[in-house]
Amino acid sequence: MSFKAVIFDLDGTITQPYFDFDAIRQEIGLARDSGPLLESMEKMTSQQRVEAERILHYHEDKAVTESLLNPGAEQTLSALRTAGIHIGILTRNERDNAFAIARKHNLQFDAVIGREDGPVKPDAFGVLQLCRQFGVEPRETLLVGDYLFDLLSAKAAGAVAVLLANHNQAEEFAEHADFCIKNIGGILEIVANSNST
Repeated sequence: MSFKAVIFDLDGTITQPYFDFDAIRQEIGLARDSGPLLESMEKMTSQQRVEAERILHYHEDKAVTESLLNPGAEQTLSALRTAGIHIGILTRNERDNAFAIARKHNLQFDAVIGREDGPVKPDAFGVLQLCRQFGVEPRETLLVGDYLFDLLSAKAAGAVAVLLANHNQAEEFAEHADFCIKNIGGILEIVANSNST
C-alpha cells in the first residue's frame, strides 16, 4: 500500500507544543480537569461562551505569534511535496491560524480543516473531508499527531494513525497508533517503506 496523502495536526506536531490548556480552562472559569475545552464551551450559556471564545482567541493568536516549528517539520513537508504527496492540516484550532502559521514559517499546505468546518477530532469528519478533497482513500492516508484525538479520528475514518511520541503522555496513547515516531521526519521512512513494497 503506497500512501498518497499525509494529514498533520498543527500544535505539537507541525509546531512545538505551546498551549497550557489547564491554565486556559482556569482563566475561562472551568475546573482544570473539566475535559476538552471546545466540548466544555458547548455547554455554556451564550454569554459565557462569548467570553470563553475571547480568551481562547487571545491565546491562539499568541500561539501563532510565538510559534516555533518542531525539528524537521519544514524539511519533512518539503520532501513530501517533492514526492507528490498531498499535505493536509486537521486542527481543533481555527483554519486561519493554520494559514497564519504557514505564512510565518513559509510552509505550504494543500488543504486545511479547522473547527469551523464541522465536527472536530476525534470525529472522523475532518479526515474524510480531506481525503475527498485530495481524491484519495482513507487507507492511503497517514494522520500524524501528538494526541489521543488525532489517533482516534484517524481510526474512525479508516486512515493510518501515526503518533508523534515526543512528549511525556505519548505512552498513554501508543496503543491507538499504527506507527510511533520520535521526530516528524520519521514519516518519510514510513512513506518510503510503503511505496517500495
